[in-house]
Amino acid sequence: GCRMRTLAWLGIASLCLGTAWAVPAKERRKAEKPKAHVALYENLDLDNYDLTLDNYGEILDLSNYEELYDYGDLAPKIEVGTLAPRPKDPAAPPDLGTTAGTPKLQPLGTAGPVPPAPVPAHALPSCQLCLCIGTSVYCDDANLEHIPLLPPETTYLYARFNRIGTIRASDFTGLKKLKRIDLSSNSISRADADAFRLLPSLQELILPENRLTALPELPRSIVRLDARLNSIPSTGLRPEAFRDLKQLQFLHLSDNQLDYIPAPLPESLRSLHLQNNNIQTMHEDTFCDSQDHSQVRRALEDIRLDGNPINLSLFPNAYFCLPRLPTGRF
Repeated sequence: GCRMRTLAWLGIASLCLGTAWAVPAKERRKAEKPKAHVALYENLDLDNYDLTLDNYGEILDLSNYEELYDYGDLAPKIEVGTLAPRPKDPAAPPDLGTTAGTPKLQPLGTAGPVPPAPVPAHALPSCQLCLCIGTSVYCDDANLEHIPLLPPETTYLYARFNRIGTIRASDFTGLKKLKRIDLSSNSISRADADAFRLLPSLQELILPENRLTALPELPRSIVRLDARLNSIPSTGLRPEAFRDLKQLQFLHLSDNQLDYIPAPLPESLRSLHLQNNNIQTMHEDTFCDSQDHSQVRRALEDIRLDGNPINLSLFPNAYFCLPRLPTGRF
């Protein structure tokens, strides 16, 4: 009996000592574990992971992606299952006890998927040099020396910051849907007379910061003409060049070499910018009909003539039909 009690006390003492040792070890593991996680991330730079959408609108217009992209050519999705496929021969199941070796590559057969044929280079030649998105062609800063051959469905052309020197009549042949041409900041010194006249849908022609000395004939569909910062004199404009442009609303010819205001101006005109030219005089019928004192020309409310050697106070009868006086020296 005495021996049994001694063994019992020894067992209880061993249990207590094991418990006392186990608790600190467990606490030590808890204290060491977070240190290992901190060591994994202490070398990472997380300052650049704060992404925002503030500038996305300046890069891409995301509102028409469903219209601009054709998803029909995408390959079908591959469904990944959780079960291995059945063996073709039920009588010979795979040997699961052996280690699988490196699978051998099988030669491509004629029954496999056929890759899509590449788009011929002659079909969309400008898209080899530029970026084509839907019906818009972007050729900005592409080191171009002439207008590339455009797809027939082109609606908007942007070819800014290039070295284009001449616009030929053949550059836009057949582009019946072309609405906007932006050739800002090139080296254009000449444009054929019919370069734009035969474009039935053209609404915006943007030509600032070039070397033009004459304007070609414009289509009657034009709404906005911007030819600022060129070298166009008054002799570079056809007589009554803007009379029949019944849809023209914005005519910007500032920073050229004009000697007079290119009248007559269409009734549709809303904004006329002629600042920094060489305009010295004005006719009384430039803006208003001097024979019709009841005339009110409400649309034309933005006229800039500042930076010209003309004193606008010398022509008081030239503004009676306007909603506001031109900007300039009085």
